[in-house]
Amino acid sequence: MNFKALYESNKQRVFTGLVMLAFAAVIAFLNNALLTWLIMGAMYMFAFYEAMNLFEIKDNKLFVYAVLLWLAAFIYPNPDDLIFLALIGTLSVMAYTKKLDYKLLAPFFYPSISMLFLYALYHDFGMSVLIWLVIVVALTDTGAYFVGKSIGKTPFSPTSPNKTLEGVLGGVLIGTIVGALYGTFFIPLWLSLLIALISSVASVFGDLFESYLKREAGVKDSGNLFPGHGGMLDRLDGYLFGGVVMVILLRGLA
Repeated sequence: MNFKALYESNKQRVFTGLVMLAFAAVIAFLNNALLTWLIMGAMYMFAFYEAMNLFEIKDNKLFVYAVLLWLAAFIYPNPDDLIFLALIGTLSVMAYTKKLDYKLLAPFFYPSISMLFLYALYHDFGMSVLIWLVIVVALTDTGAYFVGKSIGKTPFSPTSPNKTLEGVLGGVLIGTIVGALYGTFFIPLWLSLLIALISSVASVFGDLFESYLKREAGVKDSGNLFPGHGGMLDRLDGYLFGGVVMVILLRGLA
C-alpha cells in the first residue's frame, strides 16, 4: 500500500480527524461533568437532526422532546432508563390523539437510546472508561480501513461494498488487543479482552447499520458537519452500538 498516495488523497480527512482528536483530548483532560454533558448533548442534537433527515421526518417538535430528554439525563441517576419513559410518553400521546405514526419513534430508537447509553457510560464509570470505548472503536475503524486498503479482497457485506472481511477482522483484532490492554487498568485481563472484543464487533455493525440507513435514504453521508468525514452520525456510528454493549457488559460482568 502506498501510504503517501493514501495521505495525499485524504488530506482533508486527516486534518479534520486531527482537529477532532485534539478537541476530544482537551475535553477528556478537563473531565468536567457539566462540559461533557453539554458537548455530548450538542452531539446528540446534531445526530438527532441527521437521523430525522435519514428517516424523512419533518416534525420539528421532536427536537423539543429530545432536548427535554437530554435535560432530564443530567439530573436523573440512570440516564439510559429515560428512553423507556420517552417511548411510553410518545406512544401515550399517539394513542390519545389517535395519530399513530410509528415512524416518529425512529429517532428515539436511533440515535437516542445509544446517546443515553454513551452518557451513562461516562456518568456511571467515568471519563477513563469512556476513553476506553474511544480506543476500541477508533482503532477498530482505523485498523479496518488500513488493513482493508492493503490486503482486503473479500467483500464483507452488500450493505457496505467498500468494506472487506480482511479489513474488518484486522480492525477488530487491533481494537481488541489494544483495548484489552487498556482495560486492564480497571478489570482483569480476561474480562477486558472479552468486553473489548464484543464492543469492537458491535462497533462494526454500528457502522454497517448507519451505512444501511444512508443507502436506504440515497445519500453518501449523513451530513456535512465535518469536512472529509461527513456528518455527526458518520462519526458516531460505531460508538452508538459499541457504547450500549460496553455499558451492559460492564454492569453485568465487572
